[in-house]
Amino acid sequence: MQHIAVVGAGITGVTTAYALLNRGYSVTVFDKNRYAAMQTSFANGGQLSASNAEVWTQASTILKGIKWMLKKDAPLLVNPMPDWHKYSWMAEFVSNIPRYEDNTVETARLAIAARQHLFAWAEKENIDFDHELRGILHVYQDKKGFDHATRVNELLKKGGLHRESVSTDEMRAIEPALSGEFYGGYYTPSDSTGDIHKYTRGLAQACERMGAHFEFDAHVKQLEHTGLGVHLEYAIGQDAEPVSTGFDGVVVCAGIESRRFASQLGDRVNIYPVKGYSITVELNDEESQQGAPWVSLLDDDAKIVTSRLGSDRFRIAGTAEFNGVNYDIRDDRIRPLTEWCRKLFPSVNTDCVIPWAGLRPMMPNMMPRVGAGKHPGVFYNTGHGHLGWTLSAATADMIGDSVEASMPNQLRKAS
Repeated sequence: MQHIAVVGAGITGVTTAYALLNRGYSVTVFDKNRYAAMQTSFANGGQLSASNAEVWTQASTILKGIKWMLKKDAPLLVNPMPDWHKYSWMAEFVSNIPRYEDNTVETARLAIAARQHLFAWAEKENIDFDHELRGILHVYQDKKGFDHATRVNELLKKGGLHRESVSTDEMRAIEPALSGEFYGGYYTPSDSTGDIHKYTRGLAQACERMGAHFEFDAHVKQLEHTGLGVHLEYAIGQDAEPVSTGFDGVVVCAGIESRRFASQLGDRVNIYPVKGYSITVELNDEESQQGAPWVSLLDDDAKIVTSRLGSDRFRIAGTAEFNGVNYDIRDDRIRPLTEWCRKLFPSVNTDCVIPWAGLRPMMPNMMPRVGAGKHPGVFYNTGHGHLGWTLSAATADMIGDSVEASMPNQLRKAS
């Protein structure tokens, strides 16, 4: 039985481990945190959203970034301070604008493919993750935004997604709690929401039952390809003496740290950390529970998404911030999320709001890096950007196939 190391215990690392275990591999997962799903997979927007498959590689994104550069509460904020990685990444981002349509279509296809695995795994392993199969409603405040959505809809159709335009009356019938003035919307009945943290932790426990070993508090210092496999050096605790161990192969699923590990292994995986914020509104009274929406929303103008996590929690997330490796939770970035909630759902009490910030690992083409590196036994499943959970099960299955194709498991073959 071949032994594979998985670096990272977020949603992509844990789904990768599960896919490998199902193919008969021995798996050890390394993560610097004490538990699974403690960073970008901790408190995201909660959407499983093929309808949000549109990639950002458009000229309009660049123009908005310039326009909003000095506006602290802007949906897209770029720190103008010079940074070679940031500006070289952005140059590569611009070079991918011609592939905007193709990458949007492919992302939609991946998102749809991911559903069957994600839901089947949850059912098989009995994972409760506050899953709501009520669809996602995109809302637009003016004709310009709605017309752009109509153009995007043609690309989503090519990817196999059914998304229907709805009037303002139909929007309120879909979600009666919604208030405010809108031009129109698009509704995707097949999309859903849930708690990514609960799902990832539940699947990690399933992996342990299947025989996976998790090394937590494990700070991976070095990955080295030896010719016969991969040598991994790590320390339990930041200042502990490092220990070394060898594996037949490695899958790097380390979020924003994947770039560093790829460089050690002789590969280029140009990930940049794009910060996103969320708040979890505790619905501690009946009026708030009645006033919060159950249907997931995406406000394209404000770049805000929502999900209902059971009867007593309401997640609101959004914004994109290009500011390097920075986990600071800024009040001027959190406040617009709270104010948006008060405006659209005035009966929701916002006196108990839990803020959070996470770093999305983004590639310049907005597509995940999935597949083999240049050395045998080296693989990557990383760089999913704002759709990590939505795409994770599909890319985990893809990387499982990739590992199996180049490193056939003899025990599975014999069985």
